[in-house]
Amino acid sequence: MSNNTFVPSKDITKATFLALEERGVSILDIAEIVYEMQAPYNEGLTVQECAQSVERVLQKREIQHALLVGIELDKLAEQKKLSEPLQSIVDQDEGLFGVDETIALGAVLTYGSIAVTTFGHLDKCKTGIIHQLNEKKENCVHTFLDDLVASVAACAASRIAHRYRDEMEAAEEEEVV
Repeated sequence: MSNNTFVPSKDITKATFLALEERGVSILDIAEIVYEMQAPYNEGLTVQECAQSVERVLQKREIQHALLVGIELDKLAEQKKLSEPLQSIVDQDEGLFGVDETIALGAVLTYGSIAVTTFGHLDKCKTGIIHQLNEKKENCVHTFLDDLVASVAACAASRIAHRYRDEMEAAEEEEVV
């Protein structure tokens, strides 16, 4: 591949969805977290709308890159292919290792302060699939993936919150006219 060649967006998108699927994470898993976060503020919200928001977030290149890097690092750790002491740190998901959160937070920043605070909440509470990924299972490493899923859910929730606000404002404007 020459320096002028780039990877087509459709290939990156396909690789991202496949990587999540291979790691046991579905769009619905993430959508359920989004729904839990946004339903109290958005009457009539459906899990299907949340799934659509997750899919839209997963179209963003910054999110895709973060997921692909994080998942690859988790897989390398499972295969014991990282150098020490990084192998042990990632394998154990050491508490003071913040690189996983840093990558996830970097991805979240594209969706604003609501996404950032939601990510912080999800990182602390670890609900749904995030909790399942965080549990230590033999031969499974999800040091990066649990935080990245929280990032995607936070972004999708932020996207819904902003869209809901826009819809409310548009409805108010129609009433005035």
